[in-house]
Amino acid sequence: MSAPRFRNAARYWRSPLVPDADMVTAEYYDHAFTPHWHDAYTVPVIEAGAECYDYRGSRYVADAGSVPVINPGEVHTGARAVDTGWRYRVFYLPVPFVEALARELSPRAASPWFAAYIIRDDDLARRLVTAHCALENLTRADPLAADPLAAETALLDAVTTLLARHALERPSCAPPAADAARVATMKARLADDLPEPVTLAELARTVGLSTFHAARLFSRETGLAPHAWRNQLRIARALPALRAGASIAHVAAASGFTDQSHFTRHFKRAFGVAPGRWR
Repeated sequence: MSAPRFRNAARYWRSPLVPDADMVTAEYYDHAFTPHWHDAYTVPVIEAGAECYDYRGSRYVADAGSVPVINPGEVHTGARAVDTGWRYRVFYLPVPFVEALARELSPRAASPWFAAYIIRDDDLARRLVTAHCALENLTRADPLAADPLAAETALLDAVTTLLARHALERPSCAPPAADAARVATMKARLADDLPEPVTLAELARTVGLSTFHAARLFSRETGLAPHAWRNQLRIARALPALRAGASIAHVAAASGFTDQSHFTRHFKRAFGVAPGRWR
């Protein structure tokens, strides 16, 4: 008898113990995440099933008990790797929070950086799940019965264990080449006044390239076509307004999407839930 497949269900939530962090408890069967990035460290623990994802030019399969960490700003995807789908818990940890803990471990530590390989460390996975469950329980339990001290202790234990065992120093960057400077210029133009339409021809003119070469250079360096990168940036910049309670229709228009359904479609591809559910 085949195993039952997972549902498409996700719960996003926050905790005052981790300011500006997002957490998600989710299971997916046929949802596929399009290429996207997060401004935070993405720290998932696969609890059951398996997820496949594209990252840094390769495809990986993260099975139960593994911890496939994604660095901030790095493009990745996500989909089921087995017939039943997958279930996981994810921390989206703000960069300042992680950097502060890294400095506690080593005052000279730079921004932590994680290699592309999937972390398989059963003890670490247990610590992360324990912390995630403890934080989530605070959002559900009777406040008088909850134990925030225990939850915060579990969180610090889990994240410092991750950093001490698996974090590397970010590779030193070579001086930017002409191509990197052109990509930075194109990003700046795409980020300026997000509701304003921008043509590929206009973008190419800003860096003195043909439309073909500008589009190919941008996609090669960022992993996304210019329009896809801009839509991802629009979504990232829409999050504070959503958290503040602005209407989805207003956020969609202010972010440069043609309408609410257009915004919702792109949001769900990146977050696995519609913006109303996420909020």
